[in-house]
Amino acid sequence: MEDFRTLCQKRRSIRTFTSQAVEQEKIDYILQCALMSPSGKRLNPWEFIVIRDEQKLRKLSGCKTYGSQMFNTAMAGIVVALDKNLSDTWQADGAIAAEHILLAAAEQGLGACWCHIYGRDESEQMVREMTGLPESFAVLCVIALGYKNEERKDYNLEKLLYSKIHNESF
Repeated sequence: MEDFRTLCQKRRSIRTFTSQAVEQEKIDYILQCALMSPSGKRLNPWEFIVIRDEQKLRKLSGCKTYGSQMFNTAMAGIVVALDKNLSDTWQADGAIAAEHILLAAAEQGLGACWCHIYGRDESEQMVREMTGLPESFAVLCVIALGYKNEERKDYNLEKLLYSKIHNESF
């Protein structure tokens, strides 16, 4: 297994996928990682809905004008939904869980990409109707998954924005 920094360095948003199915064992592993993500007061406001149906995935490709086309080739998707009434930290909790999903997918040799849904009313309504999600839940994002059909360069450690790091004060 790689060290964590190397995993972060190699993980990139992948937007085109092969037609190879994602094994259930890999999806189970990714979901276990998501279930271990921290949440405020350990309230776990998240719910994860796995989408494998090809028609639903292709429909998701049109849920936004920009930024959802990766579902044209994705072989799976994970909806990250959150109970807004359970916790006041639901957005942060969901983002942490989504990042666990993205990193676990990379560790499993899969490509993945976050598709932001929250605040895009029509997109959220489409996902809500597709999944039967109750109104008390918000859809933060849907993560596209599959085997990579593109290669992206690793992050160059020398070109990171180190100027964004401050010590003691801004």
